[in-house]
Amino acid sequence: MNRFRNMLIALMGVVGLALSVNTVWAGEGHDHGDAPAATGGPALPRFTAVSELFELVGVVNGKQITLYLDRFADGSPVKDAKMELELGGVKVPVESHAEGEFEATLGQELKPGVVAVAVTVMAGEESDLLAGELDLHDEVAVAEAHRHDWKEYLTWIIAGLAGLALLIAIGRRVRASRKNVIRGAV
Repeated sequence: MNRFRNMLIALMGVVGLALSVNTVWAGEGHDHGDAPAATGGPALPRFTAVSELFELVGVVNGKQITLYLDRFADGSPVKDAKMELELGGVKVPVESHAEGEFEATLGQELKPGVVAVAVTVMAGEESDLLAGELDLHDEVAVAEAHRHDWKEYLTWIIAGLAGLALLIAIGRRVRASRKNVIRGAV
């Protein structure tokens, strides 16, 4: 009897913990102050394109695209390279800023969706065509997809309470059947 009661109490504790909404209160003297400000935000959209000779990473920041071109074999920046960039069939002018670093400026920001990327690289006697895709997401739609509303929490609370009620009913039934067995034995 005591073992069953202890199991029921433990189960009720687990259900209570599972249904909590991550709320924790600190006692006096346990306040750690304000939380540090978040230093990072969402990552900027990126694309990659790789061949046997070169590897390219592009970082999109609004209308600006920064391109990093390295040799595939050793990861060193490509010296004296020229590049032609095409996004979704539209040619975009590219300027060299440093060894292996280039910048492009778009006429307008890219719309959400998948954009085909093609880059022609010419470095000395070597030339190559790199291809990839840029997958841009609508940040508002992504945030909405991950939002939880009160109806979802209510569903979990009701399910937990129903499970708890079922456990209590089973416990009463087991207790009643034990009393009947004990009375019958006497």
